[in-house]
Amino acid sequence: MAELSTAKPQIARDTDQAPDLNRSAVSRYIQLATLFRSRIEQRVWKAGQQIPTVDDLAAEYGVARATIRQALDQLEQDGLINRFRAKGTFVRENLNNRPWCEVETDWTGLLLARDEAKIEVLSDRSGVDGASIPESIGSPAPRYRNVRRRHWRDGQPFLLTDVYLDQRLSSKVSKRDLRTKTALKLVASLPGVQIVDARQTLTIAMADVEVAASLQIPLNAPVAHVHRAAIDSGGNLVLVANGIYRGDVVRLDVKLK
Repeated sequence: MAELSTAKPQIARDTDQAPDLNRSAVSRYIQLATLFRSRIEQRVWKAGQQIPTVDDLAAEYGVARATIRQALDQLEQDGLINRFRAKGTFVRENLNNRPWCEVETDWTGLLLARDEAKIEVLSDRSGVDGASIPESIGSPAPRYRNVRRRHWRDGQPFLLTDVYLDQRLSSKVSKRDLRTKTALKLVASLPGVQIVDARQTLTIAMADVEVAASLQIPLNAPVAHVHRAAIDSGGNLVLVANGIYRGDVVRLDVKLK
């Protein structure tokens, strides 16, 4: 008769020295949620693996058990862990299939359709003074139309954008365009508009209160700011788009050679 195994599941443990959580004004549970998220993304805590218990983590980081639970609540909301009563907490198995948002690095890629994404128009206003939009390329338009949008996929927001479009082109944009086209595709598809130069800059930052609420992520979670600008054949700055992506779903692929 085969002997039953009594071996306990392997628990992923940290070997690094615990950080000093008192050096930042950010709430301890948010610091810990960010740290734990990093452990998962760096495969220190591997998919399907059980992580240390609340008691073990509280002892390791010198915090209350309630603080650890708050941090784990954030990871559970982000879909990174599964918690089972009397069994423990495990890293989700299907993390390798996460819905990455590829930030394209060439013009053709930026114009690709994102059929799986849904775009929500949050606000739409005209008459923004062109002089209030600092940009190093092109001649600013006298006025811009500002459209704030939120992009969703699989029921989760992943991108918040402020689009500034030359108001002289506004009549060529339909309501459907605003709900279905990315910023650069929107301006590139307008009749009579030829884009001759476009720039993109990506920087890494942390979510403030407004961004965290809009993208449904913790305060100070990592985000990627993507700034885009487009110039037409007359040298006019026809588009400026400022996007903020959730940092946990952004991927940047660059061909080096």
